[in-house]
Amino acid sequence: MAYGVKIAKGDAYKRTAKQRRHIRIRKTISGTAERPRLVVNRSNRGITAQVIDDLKGHTLASASHLDASIRGGEGDKSAQAKQVGALVAERAKAAGVEAVVFDRGGNRYAGRIAALADAAREAGLKF
Repeated sequence: MAYGVKIAKGDAYKRTAKQRRHIRIRKTISGTAERPRLVVNRSNRGITAQVIDDLKGHTLASASHLDASIRGGEGDKSAQAKQVGALVAERAKAAGVEAVVFDRGGNRYAGRIAALADAAREAGLKF
C-alpha cells in the first residue's frame, strides 16, 4: 500500500519529513504479545512513551513527563526523558513485558530519544 505525504516548503518540510520517516519505520515495526512496541512521542515541551500490543490494540504501560513523580523534577528535558524511560520500563516489567521493539516515531535517535531508550535499557527492558 502506498502512503503519500505531500512535499511542503519551509517549516512544514520538517513535519512532512518526520511523517515520511515514521511511515517508513512503521512498515517494518509491529508490536506483538511477546515483544510489544515502545512508542516515543516527543514534543517541544516534553516526552511520552507507551508500550503497545498492536495485535490486540492495547496499551500495556505508559509514562509521561506530566506524571506526578516526574513533574517539577530538577534537570533539563534530557533528564526528564531519562526519568520517563525508567518509569515506562518499570511499569512494563510490572505488566510482564521483558522485551520490546523500539519505535522512535520518526524522530532521530539522538538527544532525548536516545536518553529515554538508554534509561529503559538500564532499567532492564530489552530492545
